[in-house]
Amino acid sequence: MIRGIAVLVLLFGLVALVFGGVFLGLGVAKNNQLVTAMHQEQVKLSLEENAPPTLIDNMSKAQAAGDLIREHRRSIAPTYQDLLGGGRYDPTNPKHLTYSQALNMENYLYLAVVGFGLIQSVIASGVFMVVTGLALGGTGVALYRLSGRLTSSSYAKESSNETR
Repeated sequence: MIRGIAVLVLLFGLVALVFGGVFLGLGVAKNNQLVTAMHQEQVKLSLEENAPPTLIDNMSKAQAAGDLIREHRRSIAPTYQDLLGGGRYDPTNPKHLTYSQALNMENYLYLAVVGFGLIQSVIASGVFMVVTGLALGGTGVALYRLSGRLTSSSYAKESSNETR
């Protein structure tokens, strides 16, 4: 009975290891894909006053750049309704066009922040699964060895009782 439970725990540990590895692999692959896409876009901004423009290619830079663009966009108009002033969007109006371009860039950067956050969650889940798999696997091995000793010990006791 204990050996069966030990094998079951060991199998659960193996499954957790496999799933954890898959989560880690997917997380790293998606992180690389997002960073590569950001490198291809070559979005560069000066995130601090009098600093040279820097390539935006990670979560913290994307967050800072999105916040900066939002601040600049709101200096054009605090809200979209304020921009329109009761009228309609006019793509030939430079103010409207600049506002919409800033809004697009802001959304791109905040979407990258969300993507990096999701990637971190997937990688953390993978790490948790690997640790859980190792713990379950170790427990399964220990139970299996313990069940062998208990069986040997029980057999030895039965044998000595029979010889008496």
